[in-house]
Amino acid sequence: MILKRLKNQLVCVIGACLLASTAAAADYPSRDIRLIVPWPAGGGADAISRKLGSIAEQQMPVSIYIENIAGAVTASGLMQMTRARPDGHTIGVLTYDSVITLPRGKMVPGYSLDNMTPIARITSEADAVVVSEKSGFTDFKQLIEAAKAKPNTVRVGVAPRGSGPFLAVRRLEKQAGVKFNVITYPGSSSAEAEALLSGELDAAISSLGDFSGVIESGDVKGVVELSSMQNPSFPDVPPISTLGYDLETGSFILLAAPKNTPDEFIASLETSFKDAFESDEFQTWVKGVGVTPNWLGANDVQTWIDDLQSETFKVMDELGL
Repeated sequence: MILKRLKNQLVCVIGACLLASTAAAADYPSRDIRLIVPWPAGGGADAISRKLGSIAEQQMPVSIYIENIAGAVTASGLMQMTRARPDGHTIGVLTYDSVITLPRGKMVPGYSLDNMTPIARITSEADAVVVSEKSGFTDFKQLIEAAKAKPNTVRVGVAPRGSGPFLAVRRLEKQAGVKFNVITYPGSSSAEAEALLSGELDAAISSLGDFSGVIESGDVKGVVELSSMQNPSFPDVPPISTLGYDLETGSFILLAAPKNTPDEFIASLETSFKDAFESDEFQTWVKGVGVTPNWLGANDVQTWIDDLQSETFKVMDELGL
């Protein structure tokens, strides 16, 4: 009799929990969603996040607002995200540095991907080499020939040591047998764009999408993309594989929430952002800025992150980085 009573009580408790969970899911979201972008406003990650968020909120009962919290190679913003209440109302944007640079270098105490729950991958972007109009270079071959003729004189701007572009320039030096004058710029690629315009740099490495504005103006030209596939948005920029190099690097945009965010809230966010991702508006816009839309949902994105880390860390070990 006692055992039966305990069973009934357990059933009631479980039922109450399920009802509470269902009610919570039905009420979600109950307030505006904070989307933390760990880069300054004006960069590629910021633009993509704003566009996707503005479309996603159109079918939600609340707004999605962007908060730019830059610093510590994305750790400042993302650690604020992980410390937020795991209720689905605070999420963040991860880029290459969030997944590779910070974990590799153990640069910021307390920063860990283990404190996050991935929601989805939104885009993938190959890195590219662009040249300033003031440099006098008109193609990739000229850039390499100049670097061979006068080592350490061709000025190439990249993100800080350990970043994707920094890794790319070191791999390019090794494959081409050259030595660049590598200058690092913290923050978004907007600083490199300004340096290209002023003549402070001859070239820079980041995605073509990051430099789309200065490319359109004619002040900067893309000379090669570090990919094996032709970018349809930039048909005049050849993939580096056609020039005899085996070098594919790039960045991406991921969305994540704090660890322990309920599965039903993650699923709701994934659905909302996937609908926005698949919209004609987003697909047309993202391709127009030279970025490749590349969706990967919550069930698969963690495995993708693990594989990427393993492969990239191996290359960094080989280069002594």
